[in-house]
Amino acid sequence: MTAAAISVRNLVKRFGEKTVVDHVSMEVTEGEIVGFLGPNGSGKTTTIRIVCGLLTPDEGEGSVLGYDLRREALKIKREVGYMTQKFSFYEDLTIAENLEFVARLYRLNPLRRHVDETLADLGLTSRRNQLAGTLSGGWKQRLALAACIMHKPKLLLLDEPTAGVDPKARREFWDEIHRLARGGLTVLVSTHYMDEAERCHRISYISYGRMLASGTVAEVVRNAGLTTFVVEGEHLDEVSKLLAGKPGVEQIAPFGTTLHVVGSDAVALKASLDAVAQRPGVSASPGETSLEDVFIQFMSGSKDNMG
Repeated sequence: MTAAAISVRNLVKRFGEKTVVDHVSMEVTEGEIVGFLGPNGSGKTTTIRIVCGLLTPDEGEGSVLGYDLRREALKIKREVGYMTQKFSFYEDLTIAENLEFVARLYRLNPLRRHVDETLADLGLTSRRNQLAGTLSGGWKQRLALAACIMHKPKLLLLDEPTAGVDPKARREFWDEIHRLARGGLTVLVSTHYMDEAERCHRISYISYGRMLASGTVAEVVRNAGLTTFVVEGEHLDEVSKLLAGKPGVEQIAPFGTTLHVVGSDAVALKASLDAVAQRPGVSASPGETSLEDVFIQFMSGSKDNMG
């Protein structure tokens, strides 16, 4: 049986009177890519910082890479690569100089070999002498990833790593993450992009400090208990207004020339749609509930703990 890289139970973290992480439990298996989803301010970053040993929980327990979360935080830090939301390297140094600095922090020897191998591994060799401040978002992201994996960590923690990066760079980044996972690296990645969440082996959804769901994308969508219909026809803006507030109608979203209508009470939802579908030229047919539908449903049902 594959061992757990992250096994934490009932984590609590407070800042003043605000409980930012509220009894969060999580299991991540070695070699697994787990997506960490949730709205801004939901506690994702704080949870990640607890997991990598940067913050001590007020309550809760667990282990990361076999080390006790409370007593062995320093050992955890040495085995983890943590990529923050913000690009945090010296922009007036070259790519190679930035990596040399990181190599010295980790006391990697021989330094030149570690830098050269990391540059080659991430496709940065031809740009080694380019100033970090002149890099595009995608290349900055690649440099940040290079610095995170340089010391050969067993666990990679990525906090919204592709924010502001173009689709091609995002896809290349995810191809790289899957390559690293195949080599045995465990990855916990927070993201707001639904297509990225769907590339993870499993996902966990946290909302305002509380873990609401965990599992594969299919499991999370199925367990949300939502029903989706696709409405087609003319004057859908009028149809949308007619449906708003009707029994069973919890979400209405335009998708191209159609409306996606979502609700948790399938019977009430269908009855409301049947009434609207009697309009000339309007039809409603069963659709597939998306992860985004579930995400929105979770958000609408959660109370902001910072208010």
